[in-house]
Amino acid sequence: MPFSAAAQRNQEPILEVLAGVLPEHGLVLEIASGSGQHAVHFAAELTGLTWQPTDADPHLRDWIDLRVRQAGLANVRPAIALDARATPWPVKEADAIVCINMIHVSPWEATLGLLAGASEVLGKDGVLFLYGPFRRDGVQTSAGNIAFDADLRSRDPAWGLRDARDVVAEAAARGFVLDRLVEMPANNLSLVFRKEAS
Repeated sequence: MPFSAAAQRNQEPILEVLAGVLPEHGLVLEIASGSGQHAVHFAAELTGLTWQPTDADPHLRDWIDLRVRQAGLANVRPAIALDARATPWPVKEADAIVCINMIHVSPWEATLGLLAGASEVLGKDGVLFLYGPFRRDGVQTSAGNIAFDADLRSRDPAWGLRDARDVVAEAAARGFVLDRLVEMPANNLSLVFRKEAS
């Protein structure tokens, strides 16, 4: 079964932020769920929410479903296929959207697709939560992030750390306001947006 050490390390700090911004009840759509570790951990702790994991990779979707079954969780739906760039999305409405560690390992078009899709799916005051490493005002936040960015771009020139201000600007163009920016461990950020109007 796929296992992400990073997901294991960051799940508690992320949960702390999510617990303060997500609604008590409703549907959370997770984009690029990967190993499914976050979906299982968050759904087990935030029991009033229903979690909808997604991934473009069919093998990962199978592993997510197995992980959920092993955890015995009734508030996680079967994983579904979703490519952030492809419209329309298979989920038409959600109360919140969570996307962790996707933006830097995908083309910029995927971020734009994510923001456009979120704008369609979320209603007024809907939460869009993004987590990962970002540049801040054109500057890398640490030596580690500089090296990480270089490594990503060597693997795929379309990948790399995005500037938080660019993401905020593109989100604003799609009806989102930045509710809070939270400094996270290991030079990561949580960006919490809310939809201004449906």
